[in-house]
Amino acid sequence: MISTVRILRMLAVALVAAPLAAHAADRDGAHDFDFDFGHWKVHMQRLENPLTGSKSWFDMDGTVDVKKIWNGKANLAEVEADGGSEGHLEILALRLYDPHAHQWSINFAGSNVGTFGVPLVGTFKDGHGEFYDQEPYNGRTIWIRFAMFPTGPNSARSEQAFSADDGKTWEVNWINTYTRDTANNERAD
Repeated sequence: MISTVRILRMLAVALVAAPLAAHAADRDGAHDFDFDFGHWKVHMQRLENPLTGSKSWFDMDGTVDVKKIWNGKANLAEVEADGGSEGHLEILALRLYDPHAHQWSINFAGSNVGTFGVPLVGTFKDGHGEFYDQEPYNGRTIWIRFAMFPTGPNSARSEQAFSADDGKTWEVNWINTYTRDTANNERAD
């Protein structure tokens, strides 16, 4: 049985995603993540205690391996990083393209939890991907925005931001800067 909260979350994601789908219907975005295939070095900056007014950040460094699945209509990113208060971090990101809605979903799982969370849903426009979901955080429901985009042929960036006021303002709390590992890179395209 699906709970009322889950139904409301799905409805909220659908309401945000509907305008994105209307715009995305103009093009096939099945290969929007092709820039990301291969091996990367990543530098992470994470805000401690988001949505509390914190100005304290910590750094982590690691690697990301992105593998193409289904001829690019899906991919799997495996992230490993060390540093900061987190110690060792392991994350999987399963990205799936919906050819009917012309949208991507991003499903994150951490090795410390072992299950996927709420998927973020969105599209790319002019090489810039934005994905949204709504989740409980510290006793309230917030919006989450994840953005990802190439910054050059061998570099990319992603950011996570939270909004506690229905998207009126956003607090960036996680910045990833990627550099392609050209010494150890077999692009999977």
